[in-house]
Amino acid sequence: MTLSVVILLSVTGLISGILAGFLGIGGGTLLVPVLVQLGFLPVQATATSSLAILVTSSAGSLQNWRMGYRHTKQIVMLGVPALVTAFLGAMLGDHIPDYWLLFGFGLLLLSNLYLVSLKKQVIRTAQFRESRTASGPAINPVLARLITGSIAGFMAGLFGVGGGVILVPLQILLLGESIKSAVRTSLGVIVITSIAACLGHAINQNINLTAGLILGLGGLIGVQFSTRFLPKLSDRNVTQLFKAMLLVLSVYIFWQAWNLYSNGPA
Repeated sequence: MTLSVVILLSVTGLISGILAGFLGIGGGTLLVPVLVQLGFLPVQATATSSLAILVTSSAGSLQNWRMGYRHTKQIVMLGVPALVTAFLGAMLGDHIPDYWLLFGFGLLLLSNLYLVSLKKQVIRTAQFRESRTASGPAINPVLARLITGSIAGFMAGLFGVGGGVILVPLQILLLGESIKSAVRTSLGVIVITSIAACLGHAINQNINLTAGLILGLGGLIGVQFSTRFLPKLSDRNVTQLFKAMLLVLSVYIFWQAWNLYSNGPA
């Protein structure tokens, strides 16, 4: 691995950590396209991204634990279905043609454009609701946790994302949780989904350990920076920039998928 690649991976991890800390979104949406650009196969990119997310989310969860925010019951109830579906998603990804995997990831990037907006709408709704009275789960809490954890886990395993962009809105919408509680619980569940995804990808020998650790360490630094400095910036401007980045990355991923498809089956 050349010095220029190490620098690029470090900067990418740093940026993904900043975005994760400031917007509450996992860094896989940035990590996977960069790894593909560096020549990683799509399944290798998602696998390596999962390792990087595991490093960052573990550090964040440990910090929450030290600060006394222990949501063990909620994490376990969401994490159990996520554990199963993340492993299945990782195993399935090894059997999907590369161009279909990239196409699916491109659709996920585009869906995140909507989910980012949805998350903000959900947060505003939750803030209004909390200012008036506490609200319980919108549906049966067991079913809600099963749905939420399963969807987030499968996406994490298949596409190498953390799943926070799905976990947080669904926890608020379906479980009636507060914003801070949803974010902290989400981070803990991401640790579980990342472990399961890494295990599945490790069995198939898809993880690049060196690249994953470099990205993860960059993410650790980025999270520290975002939590201390970026809240001073305009949230609206940062969100718009992030949406623009998602749009550009999705176009690039679709282009890569088309090239792979045009050159023949994977």
